Amino acid sequence: MNPAIRRYWPQYTWSNVLAMAKNMKSQPKRCAEPFQGRLVVITGATSGVGFHTARKYASMGARVLMINRNEDKSERVRKELSDEFGASVDYIIADLAVLADIQRAGRYLADLQAPIDALIHNAGLHLTTRSETIDGLEVNFVLHYLSTFIITSMLLDKYRRDGTGRILFVGSEAYRFAAWGLDLDDLQWERRRYAGIKAYGAGKLAQLLSMHRFAAELAPHGVTVNAMHPGMVRTETGKDNGRLYRWYKRNLIDGRSMSPEVSAEALYYLGASSEPARTSDTFFHLTTEEELAPPARDLAAAEALWARTVELLRRKGVTA
Repeated sequence: MNPAIRRYWPQYTWSNVLAMAKNMKSQPKRCAEPFQGRLVVITGATSGVGFHTARKYASMGARVLMINRNEDKSERVRKELSDEFGASVDYIIADLAVLADIQRAGRYLADLQAPIDALIHNAGLHLTTRSETIDGLEVNFVLHYLSTFIITSMLLDKYRRDGTGRILFVGSEAYRFAAWGLDLDDLQWERRRYAGIKAYGAGKLAQLLSMHRFAAELAPHGVTVNAMHPGMVRTETGKDNGRLYRWYKRNLIDGRSMSPEVSAEALYYLGASSEPARTSDTFFHLTTEEELAPPARDLAAAEALWARTVELLRRKGVTA
């Protein structure tokens, strides 16, 4: 038997397996507390969950800083939010699948004088075929895991100095597709047959495992680190995939999905409400706390992944 199956199988319980199905019926808690003059940083904010989250924070008085790939779309969103809400909105142009851009964005944030009151790692995509970045790394792994790892690592000293802030990973219940954990010897999917949903799930699982370490690092400094599933909502994720996937998404997924405004309400609650202010190292389905599946609770795997990540980045000339 696969050692990972032997390790995790006894830890699975019906309460855990059914948690997602139960929580899919829940609506997010909402927050009416203002965010006046406070800073929120959101990645991937030109469409979908990120865009509606930026709108929500701007409507509540936040100063919004977006990290996006496309300058024209970023300027459109900046103008829209500024005109509609009178909000202070700015952006950084960076491709979060490119190591140099990730580091540049991280340095910009680390040099900010003001505290980052909420950092929302939202940027994402779904691929059905394996693709590599200009750095020779698998795209899904970089965008969903390495980018969040590098930026958060680069901000640790700032968060320790500022003594405040909330970090939110927009994760996914799809991490459950990595039911037997990560293959630490093939994080780039070079040897195994690539399956889009499994690779996506592995990236989100890696993100969750890093959450444990970041939460522990920042707990003494009053900074919380959490992850959330944004619900089944309509987004542009997968728009660059093949015709069959686009048809499947348009006809079978989007028709059953909610507006991304639901996710934005959840992300505002988690980033602004006084209720979960001390909650850290927790996975939320929207705003409902949810028990993680066994591979996502494995602290030994989290430490091993951290070490592999640091070594991989060292080979690529990245000091996070």
